[in-house]
Amino acid sequence: GTSRRIPQTIIIGVRKGGTRALLEMLDIHPNIVVAATEVHFFDWDENYVKGIDWYRSLMPFSYGNQITIEKTPGYFTSPQAPERIHDMNSSVKLLLILRDPTERVISDYTQVYYNRVESHKPVQLFEDIVIKNGALNTKYKAIQRSLYDVHMKKWLKHFSLDQIHIVDGNTLIKDPLPELQKVEKFLNLPSRILSSNFYFNQTKGFYCIRSDGRERCLHESKGRPHPIVNNTVLEQLHSYFREHNAKFYRMVNHSFDWH
Repeated sequence: GTSRRIPQTIIIGVRKGGTRALLEMLDIHPNIVVAATEVHFFDWDENYVKGIDWYRSLMPFSYGNQITIEKTPGYFTSPQAPERIHDMNSSVKLLLILRDPTERVISDYTQVYYNRVESHKPVQLFEDIVIKNGALNTKYKAIQRSLYDVHMKKWLKHFSLDQIHIVDGNTLIKDPLPELQKVEKFLNLPSRILSSNFYFNQTKGFYCIRSDGRERCLHESKGRPHPIVNNTVLEQLHSYFREHNAKFYRMVNHSFDWH
């Protein structure tokens, strides 16, 4: 009685916002099945040309009463993804998980830094990338990805605000349950995720998952220590994002506790 179905819900981003944590925590719910990998169907042309049947073939088997969820963090910043997703299913529900934009930039840098170290490639200090000729390097991709208002504008051309639920990534890490209960409500699902599904791992410094008699934590690549960033550089980033954040808050009728 199961079949592979195109997702009724997609986690569209943002990169380094907590998409993996959100997906794995939602996977606890009996009415949710999740795609195992990031599919990059709507943001990578070479995948999009393979067509909707190829996309469906990568989805898990599900029962009629279950919601299929796919997550690809690159969708949020992709110019093509909003229209392509709308063309597939104009009534799809979208989950967007965001965190403080400055923190997200540093986390983005940290991931690239460790990837380069592991591949024995040269690395640069955070400050040397973010500051060019004494000014903030606003062309740096990680900074561009944190301009939430710029990207959100493209999504609101194709979807109404009530189709997009924003998860607070900063809160999800500190206290997962309330954020997940809001998602259950948004997806019209019965409340099945409980506080007993989580336990705080002192070593890792974040919550791990307990379900079906198993305990699991996110991959060791998650929660890596961030570099200590020069205060002047931090203030430059906070200052740059301030206006963009204010615009974003107005756009979504909601404020966040960001710098």
